[in-house]
Parts: sequence; structure tokens; C-alpha cells
Amino acid sequence: MNLMERSQGRFPFPELLELLESPVYGFRPFGQIIRVEDFVADGRYVLRAELPGIDPDKDLEVTVGHGVLHIRAEKTKEAEDTKEPRRSEITYGAFSRSVTLPTTAREEDVTAVYRDGVLEVSVGLEEEHKTADRRIVVQH
Repeated sequence: MNLMERSQGRFPFPELLELLESPVYGFRPFGQIIRVEDFVADGRYVLRAELPGIDPDKDLEVTVGHGVLHIRAEKTKEAEDTKEPRRSEITYGAFSRSVTLPTTAREEDVTAVYRDGVLEVSVGLEEEHKTADRRIVVQH
């Protein structure tokens, strides 16, 4: 499934925002980005997101609506850690990502599991009704 298939009937250019938010461009207009991978397996759209070091009970929110999956998370520094590090490459703060779902996504059939720093969201898909092209006779 390519981006054009996923974006039909949705925001005109969702792939543009996804491209700009990609690590290649480094543009993150809405906070830190959540890195994801997605695929279709067994009639379900599956998205995996890297979210290490968060508490899913209090720091993670997953919502779906209008053909878009939204993931929001926040990683806070431990309160008892009062030492300022000499170097810190760990990112803290709010993270968010919105992904356009396939047009056949069933928003009422969504599950999410967080395990070992990875969030996996699974969305049921309707069967695509494929019809053969047929020639239309043009009258004149």
C-alpha cells in the first residue's frame, strides 16, 4: 500500500508532512518526532512506534478519528535525578505523531500494546472491493 492509496479521501498532502517530519529533513514543527514503521499483515494495518522510557499508563495517549491515528507521549526526567549531566543525548519532553490510515481502516477495530519500549497499534481493514475496468461507450 503506497501513500497515495492511504491518502485518498483525506487531507490532500499528508505525505508532505510525513516527509518534512522525517529524520532526513529534521523539521519537527510540533515537538519531537516519534519514529514509526508500518505494514499490512493478515488483514490489519499495523504501526510500530519507538517510545522507550515512558510509562504507558500515564505518559501515552493513542486516539483515532477521521482517518488519522494520533500518538502523543511525554518523557520526563526523573525527579530524584538532581545532578546535571555533563552530556545528555537523551531526549525529554513531549512527542507526537499523526499518521493517515488506509482508506479501508475500521476505526472501531483498533488495539494497542506497549512492550519493551515499542508501541504496536493494529487497525482492522475492510476488504477492498476490486472491480474490473470497463469500457464506457460514448454516444454522439
